[in-house]
Amino acid sequence: MNSIRGRLMQLEDYFDFLSADDIRLKGHRISIDNVLDYYLEGYTPEEIAANLPSLSLEQIHATITYYFHNRADIEAYLSRLARWREQRYQESVANPSPLVQRLRILKAQRNERQVSA
Repeated sequence: MNSIRGRLMQLEDYFDFLSADDIRLKGHRISIDNVLDYYLEGYTPEEIAANLPSLSLEQIHATITYYFHNRADIEAYLSRLARWREQRYQESVANPSPLVQRLRILKAQRNERQVSA
């Protein structure tokens, strides 16, 4: 069994709780939703490890176990995150950055040249 400084590890020891809506695997920039998205799509822990090679199988299993131990809270967390991502997407569609606007203009010009050629 793993230990941290002579004590048994708790599930929470695998994570950095940066905020109510930002839980990451300790020592990584990877959020638990990255692991859980794969898991909830039907990937096995080994397949998740292949897609997120910087994580160990132990970390992946800890994330899945944490999900099952805190299912209601994590489902709410995932729902909030999905709403936030959709809101950000809709904002970017409604108010594209100057770069996106310029790229759209260039694409339209390229398409016009191809049609007229």
